[in-house]
Order: sequence, then C-alpha cells, then structure tokens
Amino acid sequence: MSSPAITTVLKMIESLPANAQSRVLEHLREYIQDLEEELKWEQSFKKTESNLIAAAKRAKQEIAEGLAKPMDYDEL
Repeated sequence: MSSPAITTVLKMIESLPANAQSRVLEHLREYIQDLEEELKWEQSFKKTESNLIAAAKRAKQEIAEGLAKPMDYDEL
C-alpha cells in the first residue's frame, strides 16, 4: 500500500546520504514503536473505560457519604 505522502517521504529519504538515511530510519522506527505503544494503551483504556468510570463514581459517593479516608502512602 503506497500513498502519495509515503512516496514523497521515500524520495526525500533517498535523496539523503546513506548515513543520514540510516539516522532518519532509526528515528522513524522509534517513532512508529512509540505510536504502536500509544495505540495499545488507548485500546486498553477503551476496554476498561466503563470500569474506571464506575470506580470514580463509587469513590465520589464514598467521599460524599463520609466513608472515605485520606490515603496513607506508607500503608501501600
């Protein structure tokens, strides 16, 4: 699958010296890996979004009812 944008980027990279091409490709690999990780996190949050909303509502309710207490980080 090739698009005009990909073709343009490839031509731009090919116009560079070999060592610069390698640097660009390494940056692109890292960038794509970061994007893939970000997409995984987004999917993970989408799957648990309703659970997170429910937990937040329970917490607000407990606070409103005076059932909540400040967290003691030393007890974690």
